[in-house]
Amino acid sequence: MSDLQSKSWAEQMSTGLAVVDEGLRVQWINPALAELLGLGLRHAQGQPLIAVLQDVEVAEQAARSLAEQRSVQCRAVLLPGGQGNQRVDVSLQPLEAGTLLVEVHALAETPLAVSPLSATLRGFAHEVKNPLAGLRGAAQLLQRRLDDADMQALAGMVIAEADRLADLANRLLHHDGAPRLGPVNLHQLFDRLGELIRAEPSSPRLRHDYDPSLPDIEGDADRLQQVMLNLARNAIEAGAKTLTLRSRVEHGVRLGERMFRSALRLDVIDDGPGVPAALRETLFEPLVSGRADGTGLGLALSREIAHEHGGELRYVSRPGETVFSLYLPLPPRTGVAATTGRAHG
Repeated sequence: MSDLQSKSWAEQMSTGLAVVDEGLRVQWINPALAELLGLGLRHAQGQPLIAVLQDVEVAEQAARSLAEQRSVQCRAVLLPGGQGNQRVDVSLQPLEAGTLLVEVHALAETPLAVSPLSATLRGFAHEVKNPLAGLRGAAQLLQRRLDDADMQALAGMVIAEADRLADLANRLLHHDGAPRLGPVNLHQLFDRLGELIRAEPSSPRLRHDYDPSLPDIEGDADRLQQVMLNLARNAIEAGAKTLTLRSRVEHGVRLGERMFRSALRLDVIDDGPGVPAALRETLFEPLVSGRADGTGLGLALSREIAHEHGGELRYVSRPGETVFSLYLPLPPRTGVAATTGRAHG
């Protein structure tokens, strides 16, 4: 059995996982897959893969994956099991010692009309999970072997970010659209963003201009962090040399169809060349990017997260100064008064 079996996180994952040997017999299965199949953990172990998944094509693809030592994806497989017939995606990944990792993602029933963004994000989330697992494993090895405390801290940052992104990917795959709300300190989000940006190979100069009176809000910290990271990375990739992270309270703000007496505004300001004129009308649409190697998902996802929180994402741009602003509604009776903020480099 691979190291996967000894890791408690694999037992707790909501994704169905199994490891089969070179004879395509199940060596190990996690509770999520056992529940999906309606099988007991002990009953499944030692069974042929074809008997567990009841799909000839998956068994054939598993044999090919082992023989050619390469990953294989099986899409929309009809899987009989304890939760009724349903479609799943099956990922087959060769491991060491002639074993094979089987990863099963249940496909939730969705309306016939699926937005291009949702479909694209789901496909992206599926493909990103294996690289994230490899990244996390490499960072763990580095963290154990490095003696320098600063280097260990950087490796720990990589592990934490890989875990956060893997969680986001799982939530996209399982169509868990509701944000996980809790108290969020917006300046802690900015501070965390600063740590991540400083770890970049060619990090820009960072300036902070905070309104210290801002209260905590109810939100999904991981998703809001992702918005800030997307905006900062876009600015860096566009050639920004300086980033300013600014927070303010703004009064009399319309968000969607509602007028709010006060709203929080988080700005990411850069000194790059600005948004190209040809992209300004479609900048927040999925698959729109100003770079040849861009995916066009970052801003589309960021706007979707803003809408989840009842807010909006806006920008103004000219050469030398581009400002992306995340607006979030401020609950009434918070006792916040607008201030001029305090800036520091």
